[in-house]
Amino acid sequence: MSRKVRFLIPAYDIDMGGIAVKQALPTNNVEQVDPFLLLHHAEFTYTSDAPALHQGIGPHPHRGFSPVTFVVEGDVHHRDSWGNNQVAKKGEVQWMHAGRGIIHSERPSQKLADENGKQEIIQLWINTPAAKKMQEPVYQYLQEKSIPVFNSDDNLVKNKLVAGDYKGLHGKIKTESELLVIWSNAENGGVQTYTVPELLNAMLYVIKGNIRISGYGKVEEKSLVVFDNSGDEVEISATAEAQFLLLAGVPIAEKVVQQGPFVMNTTTQILEAMRDYRMGKMGFLIEEK
Repeated sequence: MSRKVRFLIPAYDIDMGGIAVKQALPTNNVEQVDPFLLLHHAEFTYTSDAPALHQGIGPHPHRGFSPVTFVVEGDVHHRDSWGNNQVAKKGEVQWMHAGRGIIHSERPSQKLADENGKQEIIQLWINTPAAKKMQEPVYQYLQEKSIPVFNSDDNLVKNKLVAGDYKGLHGKIKTESELLVIWSNAENGGVQTYTVPELLNAMLYVIKGNIRISGYGKVEEKSLVVFDNSGDEVEISATAEAQFLLLAGVPIAEKVVQQGPFVMNTTTQILEAMRDYRMGKMGFLIEEK
């Protein structure tokens, strides 16, 4: 039985500290789709007139959740206070469980800046269960060639299994709760039916192109579809070349208190996070080439 569409949310423009991005989650009507807290779609153009180290998003802290970056175009140079230093390219994923605290930056590579290149990313924030919020941070990098892939019956939809288990395939990412994350590219006319157990909350974000959802209709690019839990299937068909993310997870069902880059369960824990950051307990990030 196919799931019904509960909300259709066109991504809207926001100002994130002087940086313009599109936000599909949260909205006034939909605060979260447990365990998913935030979805940003960002497009930047960099310049050869300044060092890459002076572009992009500088060092900032996180605690209590996993910020995940899908690189749609260009690349992202990740550096963090736990010593990770990694460039992820188009089609690749950076998955960081912030745990008890980490500081990271998200820059273009020097090569991308030198080329006056463009970067397009999706950033997803995934909540962490209370029992795991204060674990050590973990950074995971998924190369394109290491991601398990399955195709639709018509071979017109290529699906990359980023996280979770699906029909005998096992995603490479270690997650803090049960998730299913699939990143797909569809050719015009491609049809794919996904099995998503009712236990999981589910949503689908169209990055590029247009698709149709069985029982609902057309969904344009830069739109988020939030499904109800009335069935265990999601069927899509592409009406042009399309790229999209299917995001599903077992709800954590815990109180969420968020303040900027910290996501905890109580206000006291947020104040503790602020204190720990100021005291240097999340480490220090000195960016080098």
